[in-house]
Amino acid sequence: MFQPTSFKPAWWLKNRHLQTIYPSLFRKAPNPPDYRRERLNTPDDDFIDVDFCGTGTQPMVILLHGLTGSSQSGYIKGLQSALFRHGFRSAAINFRGCSGQSNNRARCYHSGETADTHFLYQTLRQREPQTPIAAAGFSLGGNVLLKWLGEQGNNLDLFAATAVSVPLVLGICATKLDSGFSKIYRKNLLDELKIYMLNKLQHLEAIGHFDDANKIKELGDLSTIKSFWQYDDRVVARLHSFQDVNDYYNRSSSRQFLKSIAVRTLLIQAIDDPFMTADVLPKPDELSPSVQVELTRHGGHVGFISGHNPLKPHYWLEHRITCFLVEQLNRDSHL
Repeated sequence: MFQPTSFKPAWWLKNRHLQTIYPSLFRKAPNPPDYRRERLNTPDDDFIDVDFCGTGTQPMVILLHGLTGSSQSGYIKGLQSALFRHGFRSAAINFRGCSGQSNNRARCYHSGETADTHFLYQTLRQREPQTPIAAAGFSLGGNVLLKWLGEQGNNLDLFAATAVSVPLVLGICATKLDSGFSKIYRKNLLDELKIYMLNKLQHLEAIGHFDDANKIKELGDLSTIKSFWQYDDRVVARLHSFQDVNDYYNRSSSRQFLKSIAVRTLLIQAIDDPFMTADVLPKPDELSPSVQVELTRHGGHVGFISGHNPLKPHYWLEHRITCFLVEQLNRDSHL
């Protein structure tokens, strides 16, 4: 189901690239209130760090960040603060190696890795079996979220989910980043991923996990990688038992999972997103009745900045996501 949207871009940020770049350069979101970090030990003897906002018995929202992001990304911390003001607690996952400390395995995170999200969900559900829980994901985290929702179907006890700026067809998005100004995003992301892998190798050697360190060394010299097609073929596919990059993209792209989603889900996409083309957008017959799509003409990639005063930008996503979650929670309370 496709719906109109209320988003209007700030007059000084109508360009797709300005919408995309402005928050990462100029937004300094403070830590949300009542903030604490917890380390969860995973079943494979590794760990994930989760940053919680709020205590008590209020509803909980799981938050999933994007590629090379973390719980410290401005859009995560901003949303945590907005949710807190509206009576929600939140749990922002740091995908493996993204919390400021490398994880203890060669295993990384990627667009199709849903096991850690499910592990966090199960942990929270076991602790609080009666608490209403929702989830929200951005970019790569949105792809992970939608894939997880589709995989699990009716097996999840969630009252709602929201995904933003999702690379629904990974191959199309990887190719889009090979053209025009989008090459700048590609270079910055790949540079950060190469640092991530170097830090991981040094950490694994420092803690004596030489078998895992050797898996990283066997990937070869990553400095020559110039595209996501190359990176995902050399690194992601080989570390995570995909046949090759095509197998990874085919199995991990989330659009194919939309039909199987049972949780009430809002998908927000900007038509001018510089990370993708209109070809990634699903057709109506690819959506389950539970999925609502809002398309905006402007917004860039995880931008969606509105407002009339350049000194007081309004981060519309925080308003839209929070309103959607409040609506769905109230709907359940009246059933």
